[in-house]
Amino acid sequence: MIELTLYTTTGCHLCEALEAWLARLANAEVRLERVEVADDDALMASYGTRLPVLVDASGGELEGGHEPARLAAWLADRGWLDVAAWHELTLSEDSDTTPGRGAVMRGGRRYLGDRETAHGMKNMA
Repeated sequence: MIELTLYTTTGCHLCEALEAWLARLANAEVRLERVEVADDDALMASYGTRLPVLVDASGGELEGGHEPARLAAWLADRGWLDVAAWHELTLSEDSDTTPGRGAVMRGGRRYLGDRETAHGMKNMA
């Protein structure tokens, strides 16, 4: 079982996206402790502008985990990536021949771009 902490706040759509990608890409069951940052001034100061932030048991943090490629890399570094699920995801994206389709989120902003930019982890194994 993978035990993680998610710093979040009520109504955070990026946090919901991270949770959905985590459920799809993790190679084991995930136990997620959600910490509401709005209830604590110190947490708001630390995490308020960086949400969502995912933290592993050793304190390793991931910002931008709502982006599948970033989450996949973070999970892979820890041996937690379901490689088959990642390849299935990237293969299904590759089968769409529409050039430049899709967007990537960076720093809370959506950028349109080509597949190589938006999905830069294609060759991850």
